[in-house]
Amino acid sequence: MYINNIKPFLDFTSSLIGIILLSPLFIVITVLLFISNNGKPFFFQLRPGKNGKIFKIIKFKTMNDKRDSQGNLLPDSERLTKIGNLVRKTSLDEIPQLLNVLKGEMTVVGPRPLLTNYLHLYTNFQNRRHEVKPGITGWAQVKGRNAISWDKKFEYDIWYVENICFTLDIKILFYSIGKVLSSQGINAANAETIEPFNGE
Repeated sequence: MYINNIKPFLDFTSSLIGIILLSPLFIVITVLLFISNNGKPFFFQLRPGKNGKIFKIIKFKTMNDKRDSQGNLLPDSERLTKIGNLVRKTSLDEIPQLLNVLKGEMTVVGPRPLLTNYLHLYTNFQNRRHEVKPGITGWAQVKGRNAISWDKKFEYDIWYVENICFTLDIKILFYSIGKVLSSQGINAANAETIEPFNGE
């Protein structure tokens, strides 16, 4: 009842209200990132959704596209702009995903959508994260986000899939607010982003 009826209604309603309330902030960030990223304020990428269905996620672009003399992208730490770093630390880069929620591709609370090139690496257990829609925030995010191992991420994701309910979603939302305010777990140890998943 909750997963198939109440949760989709709450997702649509909350994302619509969120877009309206946050529209002034959305516009300001878009303009600032447009300037710092040479006219590219948004980041689009294909991600697997529920049952592995591919969709295009939208986020604010926090890193520029600077490359070395060989044409390779510079390390993340060198491409992360000042405004991008601020947007990322405050998790404001996730705001555009409210559009994905509004379209029914994502949910507010659920396992984070990972890269499509990880799909063939998942075990049957890990692949269970796709039994539900991916979320803007989730149990793994409030338990450590990028500061925890891949094994722990999957463990928390599957636990959420097996225990999803209204009270758990509310609990995760409140925890998420605390994480955002304290900027906890944004980066992995000694890195700007977590190491890619290699199936091990």
